[in-house]
Parts: sequence; structure tokens; C-alpha cells
Amino acid sequence: MRYVKWAVRIIVVLVLAAFFDYTLPQHDVVRVTDTFEKRIDFGDNSIFWSNSGAGNASNATNRDVFFIQTIRANGKPLVFRNEDTGWGWPPYFKFNTNNLQTEAADLKSTSDNPKWVRVTHYGWRNEFLSIFPNAVRVKQVSGPDDVGLPWFNTIVIVLFIALAWAIRVRVLRFWDRRIDPMMEDVGDGLYAGRSKLRRIFSRGK
Repeated sequence: MRYVKWAVRIIVVLVLAAFFDYTLPQHDVVRVTDTFEKRIDFGDNSIFWSNSGAGNASNATNRDVFFIQTIRANGKPLVFRNEDTGWGWPPYFKFNTNNLQTEAADLKSTSDNPKWVRVTHYGWRNEFLSIFPNAVRVKQVSGPDDVGLPWFNTIVIVLFIALAWAIRVRVLRFWDRRIDPMMEDVGDGLYAGRSKLRRIFSRGK
């Protein structure tokens, strides 16, 4: 039983970690090399594409999507999609896809004369599943090390831990005050019932 409890706890922690890692904003400092628009046919990975943008039909099987091609400081490529989130999840309330695409195009540079850009995004990049992180903001910075501090993520995680701890404390208190006494009463009643049955059967003998 102890192993089952630990397995459940580990699964819950992994699910929460994956949820926060996908949803919370991340920052990458890159060099923008190109921007383009491509027609995308949605398949099994449709959950990783936004369907909340203004003018996007939720049941559309394909549509045009903006992309931003970038290169990291270590020379590795990183491609972002650029989609509105609208009023959907995650709650970035992004409606400025066209403006962001224009800003990214204006920041294009070459390796000989690089412009370093901090791209704020959420989501994952997975080549096997053909999923891309969604850019929500671009800003030119002084160099490839100017990543910034994750203040927002830190505050969200601390508040979540505090809330989870407060809920846990209250549940344990409720359990101690209400459930345990009730279970004790039930146990006492069962014990008394068994004792009574023993006496009845003992008389019969």
C-alpha cells in the first residue's frame, strides 16, 4: 500500500510539473532569421495548436499559421509558431499575432551582425510530434545572456505551493475532527454488535 501511495504522489507531481512547464511563460534569447506563413493541416497533434484566435473556426481542419525562425546562441535552430490565444487556455489573452509577426520580421539579422531577441513563449518544441512553442512577445536585448529573471513563474509556483499546503492542512484538520471520530463511532458500534452476537450464540449453546 505504501508503494501505491508513493506511485500516486509521483504521478501527480509529474503531471503538475508538465502542466506548469507547458503553460508558464519561458524566455529564449535567439537571433531571428526569417518569418513565414504556412498552411497547416491539423491531425493527431491538434491539441497543441490554438483554436481560440479571433476569426479561427474551432472545427477547422486546416488554416494558415505564422512562424518565426530563429537561431540560438549555440547555433541550434528554434522555430516558434505565432498564434492568437484569444480568451482560451492558456490565459495569455493574445490578439496581436499580426503585430508580433511584423515586429519579429523587423528584428531579422545575420550571423555577421546579429540582433539578439528575447522571445517569450509557452509550450514545447517536439520535432517528432510537429509541435511548436507559441511566441507571445519579442524584445531586442543586449546579448545572448540577457534572458531575464523568471519572476512571474516564481510567484505563481510559490502561490500554488502555499495554496496546496493550506488546502492540505484544512483537509487534515477536517479529517481529524470529523472523519476520525465518525470512524471510531462506527468501529465501536461494530465491536458492540459483534459482542452482542457472541453473547446470543453463547446462550444458544
